[in-house]
Amino acid sequence: MMKFEHLKIVFFGTPDFAVGSLKALVEAGANIVCVVTASDKPAGRGMQLQSSAVKIYAQTHAIQVLQPLKLKEEGFINELAAYRADLHVVVAFRMLPEKVWNMPYMGTINVHASLLPQYRGAAPINWAIINGEKETGVTTFKLQHEIDTGNILLQQKVSIEPEDNAGTLHDKLMQAGAELLVRTIHGIADNSIHEIPQDKITQAELKHAPKIFKEHLHIDWNKGAESIHNLVRGLSPYPAAFTSLADKNIKIFQSHFLIEQTLKQAGAYDTDGKTFLRFAAADGWLYIDELQMEGKKKMDIVSFLRGFRI
Repeated sequence: MMKFEHLKIVFFGTPDFAVGSLKALVEAGANIVCVVTASDKPAGRGMQLQSSAVKIYAQTHAIQVLQPLKLKEEGFINELAAYRADLHVVVAFRMLPEKVWNMPYMGTINVHASLLPQYRGAAPINWAIINGEKETGVTTFKLQHEIDTGNILLQQKVSIEPEDNAGTLHDKLMQAGAELLVRTIHGIADNSIHEIPQDKITQAELKHAPKIFKEHLHIDWNKGAESIHNLVRGLSPYPAAFTSLADKNIKIFQSHFLIEQTLKQAGAYDTDGKTFLRFAAADGWLYIDELQMEGKKKMDIVSFLRGFRI
Protein backbone atom coordinates (compact mmCIF):
# COMPACT_ATOMS: atom_id res chain seq x y z
CA MET A 1 0.00 0.00 0.00
CA MET A 2 1.06 3.57 -0.76
CA LYS A 3 -0.46 6.96 -0.12
CA PHE A 4 -2.26 8.48 -3.10
CA GLU A 5 -0.15 11.64 -3.03
CA HIS A 6 3.11 9.65 -2.93
CA LEU A 7 2.50 7.85 -6.24
CA LYS A 8 4.67 9.27 -9.01
CA ILE A 9 2.42 9.58 -12.06
CA VAL A 10 3.17 10.35 -15.71
CA PHE A 11 0.05 11.59 -17.52
CA PHE A 12 -0.50 11.04 -21.27
CA GLY A 13 -3.18 13.12 -23.01
CA THR A 14 -3.85 15.80 -25.60
CA PRO A 15 -7.39 17.27 -26.00
CA ASP A 16 -9.86 18.98 -23.65
CA PHE A 17 -11.31 15.60 -22.62
CA ALA A 18 -7.94 14.72 -21.10
CA VAL A 19 -7.64 18.08 -19.33
CA GLY A 20 -10.69 17.19 -17.22
CA SER A 21 -8.86 14.18 -15.80
CA LEU A 22 -5.52 15.96 -15.38
CA LYS A 23 -7.21 18.84 -13.55
CA ALA A 24 -9.05 16.42 -11.23
CA LEU A 25 -5.80 14.65 -10.34
CA VAL A 26 -3.95 17.89 -9.66
CA GLU A 27 -6.79 19.21 -7.48
CA ALA A 28 -6.91 15.89 -5.60
CA GLY A 29 -3.23 16.27 -4.71
CA ALA A 30 -1.76 13.68 -7.09
CA ASN A 31 1.98 13.83 -7.79
CA ILE A 32 2.09 14.40 -11.55
CA VAL A 33 5.81 14.29 -12.33
CA CYS A 34 5.44 14.77 -16.08
CA VAL A 35 2.90 15.16 -18.88
CA VAL A 36 3.31 13.61 -22.34
CA THR A 37 1.27 15.25 -25.09
CA ALA A 38 1.19 15.86 -28.84
CA SER A 39 3.60 18.19 -30.58
CA ASP A 40 2.55 21.78 -31.28
CA LYS A 41 0.74 22.04 -34.61
CA PRO A 42 -0.03 24.92 -37.00
CA ALA A 43 -3.68 25.97 -36.86
CA GLY A 44 -5.96 28.88 -37.67
CA ARG A 45 -5.79 31.37 -40.51
CA GLY A 46 -2.21 32.33 -39.73
CA MET A 47 -1.19 28.67 -39.33
CA GLN A 48 0.67 29.58 -36.16
CA LEU A 49 1.91 26.80 -33.88
CA GLN A 50 -0.63 25.96 -31.19
CA SER A 51 -0.12 23.85 -28.09
CA SER A 52 -2.46 21.07 -27.01
CA ALA A 53 -5.02 21.73 -24.28
CA VAL A 54 -3.11 19.39 -21.96
CA LYS A 55 0.20 21.22 -22.54
CA ILE A 56 -1.40 24.57 -21.80
CA TYR A 57 -2.87 23.28 -18.54
CA ALA A 58 0.40 21.59 -17.53
CA GLN A 59 2.47 24.69 -18.13
CA THR A 60 0.14 26.88 -16.08
CA HIS A 61 0.64 24.43 -13.18
CA ALA A 62 4.43 24.12 -13.57
CA ILE A 63 4.30 20.46 -14.67
CA GLN A 64 7.10 19.16 -16.90
CA VAL A 65 6.00 18.47 -20.50
CA LEU A 66 7.36 15.99 -23.05
CA GLN A 67 6.30 16.14 -26.72
CA PRO A 68 7.92 13.23 -28.56
CA LEU A 69 7.46 12.91 -32.30
CA LYS A 70 7.78 9.13 -32.01
CA LEU A 71 6.98 7.17 -28.86
CA LYS A 72 9.59 4.50 -29.65
CA GLU A 73 12.52 6.93 -29.89
CA GLU A 74 15.36 5.89 -27.59
CA GLY A 75 15.83 9.44 -26.35
CA PHE A 76 12.19 9.72 -25.29
CA ILE A 77 12.20 6.26 -23.67
CA ASN A 78 15.28 7.15 -21.62
CA GLU A 79 13.86 10.53 -20.60
CA LEU A 80 10.58 8.91 -19.57
CA ALA A 81 12.33 6.18 -17.59
CA ALA A 82 14.30 8.81 -15.67
CA TYR A 83 11.09 9.93 -13.94
CA ARG A 84 10.81 6.48 -12.33
CA ALA A 85 7.02 6.68 -12.36
CA ASP A 86 4.96 4.28 -10.27
CA LEU A 87 2.01 4.58 -12.64
CA HIS A 88 1.20 5.86 -16.13
CA VAL A 89 -2.24 7.35 -16.83
CA VAL A 90 -3.59 7.66 -20.39
CA VAL A 91 -6.61 9.76 -21.36
CA ALA A 92 -7.40 10.49 -25.03
CA PHE A 93 -3.93 9.77 -26.38
CA ARG A 94 -2.56 7.69 -29.22
CA MET A 95 -1.61 4.03 -28.93
CA LEU A 96 1.42 3.42 -26.69
CA PRO A 97 4.20 0.94 -27.49
CA GLU A 98 4.70 -1.85 -24.95
CA LYS A 99 8.01 -0.32 -23.83
CA VAL A 100 6.03 2.65 -22.57
CA TRP A 101 2.89 1.10 -21.07
CA ASN A 102 4.84 -1.70 -19.42
CA MET A 103 7.45 0.64 -17.89
CA PRO A 104 5.97 1.51 -14.44
CA TYR A 105 5.72 -1.33 -11.94
CA MET A 106 2.04 -0.52 -11.27
CA GLY A 107 1.32 -0.55 -15.00
CA THR A 108 -0.63 1.90 -17.14
CA ILE A 109 -4.31 2.75 -16.77
CA ASN A 110 -6.62 4.27 -19.34
CA VAL A 111 -9.90 6.17 -19.12
CA HIS A 112 -12.30 5.14 -21.89
CA ALA A 113 -15.61 6.89 -22.66
CA SER A 114 -17.84 3.81 -22.69
CA LEU A 115 -18.84 0.86 -20.54
CA LEU A 116 -16.28 -1.62 -21.82
CA PRO A 117 -16.30 -4.09 -23.46
CA GLN A 118 -18.98 -2.12 -25.34
CA TYR A 119 -17.83 0.55 -27.80
CA ARG A 120 -14.15 -0.20 -28.03
CA GLY A 121 -12.50 2.16 -30.48
CA ALA A 122 -11.77 5.78 -31.30
CA ALA A 123 -15.27 7.31 -31.25
CA PRO A 124 -17.35 5.78 -28.42
CA ILE A 125 -19.24 9.01 -27.65
CA ASN A 126 -20.42 9.46 -31.25
CA TRP A 127 -21.44 5.85 -31.83
CA ALA A 128 -23.39 5.50 -28.59
CA ILE A 129 -25.67 8.36 -29.69
CA ILE A 130 -25.79 7.30 -33.35
CA ASN A 131 -26.96 3.86 -32.25
CA GLY A 132 -29.70 5.35 -30.10
CA GLU A 133 -28.33 4.23 -26.73
CA LYS A 134 -30.03 5.56 -23.60
CA GLU A 135 -27.01 4.89 -21.39
CA THR A 136 -23.25 4.82 -21.65
CA GLY A 137 -20.47 5.56 -19.16
CA VAL A 138 -16.75 5.60 -18.43
CA THR A 139 -14.31 2.81 -17.66
CA THR A 140 -10.86 2.73 -16.14
CA PHE A 141 -8.79 -0.28 -17.19
CA LYS A 142 -5.25 -1.62 -17.41
CA LEU A 143 -3.55 -1.34 -20.79
CA GLN A 144 -2.45 -4.49 -22.60
CA HIS A 145 -1.57 -5.45 -26.20
CA GLU A 146 -5.02 -5.32 -27.82
CA ILE A 147 -6.64 -1.86 -27.82
CA ASP A 148 -9.36 -1.32 -25.17
CA THR A 149 -9.29 -4.96 -24.00
CA GLY A 150 -7.41 -4.73 -20.68
CA ASN A 151 -8.75 -5.70 -17.27
CA ILE A 152 -11.47 -3.38 -15.99
CA LEU A 153 -10.79 -1.47 -12.77
CA LEU A 154 -13.90 0.69 -12.22
CA GLN A 155 -16.93 1.83 -14.21
CA GLN A 156 -19.51 4.61 -13.88
CA LYS A 157 -22.79 4.75 -15.82
CA VAL A 158 -23.98 7.98 -17.46
CA SER A 159 -27.45 8.50 -18.94
CA ILE A 160 -27.91 9.80 -22.49
CA GLU A 161 -30.82 12.24 -22.53
CA PRO A 162 -32.94 12.85 -25.66
CA GLU A 163 -31.53 16.38 -25.96
CA ASP A 164 -27.89 15.23 -25.71
CA ASN A 165 -25.55 15.45 -28.68
CA ALA A 166 -21.90 14.44 -28.98
CA GLY A 167 -20.81 17.75 -27.49
CA THR A 168 -22.95 17.66 -24.35
CA LEU A 169 -22.28 13.95 -23.79
CA HIS A 170 -18.54 14.61 -24.17
CA ASP A 171 -18.72 17.09 -21.29
CA LYS A 172 -20.72 14.70 -19.10
CA LEU A 173 -18.27 11.85 -19.70
CA MET A 174 -15.24 14.11 -19.24
CA GLN A 175 -16.48 14.98 -15.74
CA ALA A 176 -17.47 11.40 -14.90
CA GLY A 177 -14.16 10.05 -16.22
CA ALA A 178 -12.16 12.54 -14.17
CA GLU A 179 -13.97 11.58 -10.96
CA LEU A 180 -13.65 7.87 -11.73
CA LEU A 181 -9.91 8.22 -12.41
CA VAL A 182 -9.28 9.79 -9.00
CA ARG A 183 -11.26 6.99 -7.33
CA THR A 184 -9.34 4.41 -9.34
CA ILE A 185 -5.91 5.69 -8.36
CA HIS A 186 -6.96 5.87 -4.71
CA GLY A 187 -8.03 2.22 -5.06
CA ILE A 188 -4.74 1.24 -6.68
CA ALA A 189 -2.80 3.02 -3.94
CA ASP A 190 -4.61 1.27 -1.09
CA ASN A 191 -4.90 -2.05 -2.99
CA SER A 192 -8.70 -2.13 -2.76
CA ILE A 193 -9.46 -2.63 -6.49
CA HIS A 194 -9.93 -6.09 -7.98
CA GLU A 195 -9.32 -6.27 -11.73
CA ILE A 196 -12.01 -7.88 -13.89
CA PRO A 197 -10.99 -9.45 -17.24
CA GLN A 198 -13.29 -8.20 -20.00
CA ASP A 199 -13.93 -11.73 -21.27
CA LYS A 200 -15.61 -12.45 -17.92
CA ILE A 201 -18.31 -9.84 -18.64
CA THR A 202 -21.29 -11.34 -20.45
CA GLN A 203 -22.58 -9.26 -23.36
CA ALA A 204 -25.31 -10.25 -25.81
CA GLU A 205 -23.70 -8.33 -28.68
CA LEU A 206 -20.55 -6.24 -28.76
CA LYS A 207 -20.90 -2.87 -30.48
CA HIS A 208 -17.81 -1.09 -31.77
CA ALA A 209 -16.76 2.55 -32.09
CA PRO A 210 -14.46 2.93 -35.11
CA LYS A 211 -12.98 6.25 -36.14
CA ILE A 212 -15.47 8.56 -37.89
CA PHE A 213 -14.78 9.04 -41.62
CA LYS A 214 -16.51 11.19 -44.24
CA GLU A 215 -18.67 8.32 -45.44
CA HIS A 216 -20.24 8.15 -41.99
CA LEU A 217 -21.34 11.80 -42.23
CA HIS A 218 -23.50 11.58 -45.34
CA ILE A 219 -27.21 11.17 -44.52
CA ASP A 220 -28.99 8.18 -46.06
CA TRP A 221 -32.61 9.27 -46.35
CA ASN A 222 -33.73 5.68 -46.93
CA LYS A 223 -33.25 5.11 -43.20
CA GLY A 224 -35.82 5.86 -40.53
CA ALA A 225 -36.35 9.42 -39.29
CA GLU A 226 -35.31 8.62 -35.72
CA SER A 227 -32.16 6.88 -36.92
CA ILE A 228 -31.20 9.93 -39.00
CA HIS A 229 -31.98 12.23 -36.07
CA ASN A 230 -29.61 10.16 -33.91
CA LEU A 231 -26.93 10.48 -36.59
CA VAL A 232 -27.31 14.26 -36.47
CA ARG A 233 -27.04 14.24 -32.66
CA GLY A 234 -24.10 11.86 -32.68
CA LEU A 235 -22.08 14.05 -35.08
CA SER A 236 -22.97 17.45 -33.61
CA PRO A 237 -21.30 19.88 -33.18
CA TYR A 238 -18.39 18.23 -34.98
CA PRO A 239 -17.86 16.91 -37.61
CA ALA A 240 -21.61 17.20 -38.41
CA ALA A 241 -23.91 15.14 -40.63
CA PHE A 242 -24.58 16.58 -44.09
CA THR A 243 -26.85 16.34 -47.11
CA SER A 244 -27.44 18.43 -50.24
CA LEU A 245 -29.95 21.21 -50.81
CA ALA A 246 -30.18 23.22 -54.06
CA ASP A 247 -26.95 21.62 -55.27
CA LYS A 248 -25.05 22.73 -52.18
CA ASN A 249 -23.97 20.74 -49.14
CA ILE A 250 -25.55 21.64 -45.82
CA LYS A 251 -24.37 20.52 -42.40
CA ILE A 252 -27.15 19.74 -39.94
CA PHE A 253 -26.53 20.41 -36.25
CA GLN A 254 -30.00 20.15 -34.70
CA SER A 255 -33.14 18.38 -35.79
CA HIS A 256 -36.35 16.75 -34.64
CA PHE A 257 -38.45 14.09 -36.31
CA LEU A 258 -42.03 13.03 -36.92
CA ILE A 259 -43.08 9.48 -37.75
CA GLU A 260 -45.89 9.55 -40.32
CA GLN A 261 -46.59 8.59 -43.89
CA THR A 262 -45.00 11.22 -46.16
CA LEU A 263 -45.99 10.09 -49.69
CA LYS A 264 -42.65 11.60 -50.72
CA GLN A 265 -39.54 10.02 -52.14
CA ALA A 266 -36.80 9.56 -49.52
CA GLY A 267 -34.63 12.68 -49.49
CA ALA A 268 -37.26 14.99 -50.96
CA TYR A 269 -37.66 18.23 -49.04
CA ASP A 270 -40.64 20.36 -48.13
CA THR A 271 -40.79 23.91 -46.71
CA ASP A 272 -43.16 26.81 -46.15
CA GLY A 273 -40.27 29.17 -46.87
CA LYS A 274 -40.60 30.79 -43.43
CA THR A 275 -40.64 28.48 -40.42
CA PHE A 276 -39.73 24.91 -41.40
CA LEU A 277 -37.59 22.80 -43.69
CA ARG A 278 -38.05 19.05 -43.59
CA PHE A 279 -36.73 16.04 -45.50
CA ALA A 280 -38.59 12.81 -46.15
CA ALA A 281 -37.12 9.71 -44.53
CA ALA A 282 -38.25 6.08 -44.86
CA ASP A 283 -40.97 6.42 -42.24
CA GLY A 284 -41.52 10.12 -41.64
CA TRP A 285 -39.96 13.57 -41.65
CA LEU A 286 -36.70 14.99 -40.32
CA TYR A 287 -37.18 18.67 -39.44
CA ILE A 288 -34.05 20.83 -39.60
CA ASP A 289 -33.60 23.18 -36.63
CA GLU A 290 -30.03 24.40 -37.12
CA LEU A 291 -27.83 24.13 -40.19
CA GLN A 292 -24.93 25.59 -42.13
CA MET A 293 -24.77 25.86 -45.90
CA GLU A 294 -21.31 25.67 -47.44
CA GLY A 295 -19.70 29.10 -47.49
CA LYS A 296 -22.19 30.46 -44.94
CA LYS A 297 -22.35 30.67 -41.15
CA LYS A 298 -24.33 28.37 -38.88
CA MET A 299 -27.90 29.56 -38.26
CA ASP A 300 -31.33 28.51 -37.02
CA ILE A 301 -33.90 27.48 -39.60
CA VAL A 302 -36.00 30.68 -39.44
CA SER A 303 -32.93 32.85 -40.05
CA PHE A 304 -31.80 30.54 -42.85
CA LEU A 305 -35.16 30.64 -44.65
CA ARG A 306 -35.34 34.41 -44.27
CA GLY A 307 -32.16 34.82 -46.30
CA PHE A 308 -32.24 31.82 -48.64
CA ARG A 309 -34.99 31.24 -51.19
CA ILE A 310 -35.43 27.57 -52.10
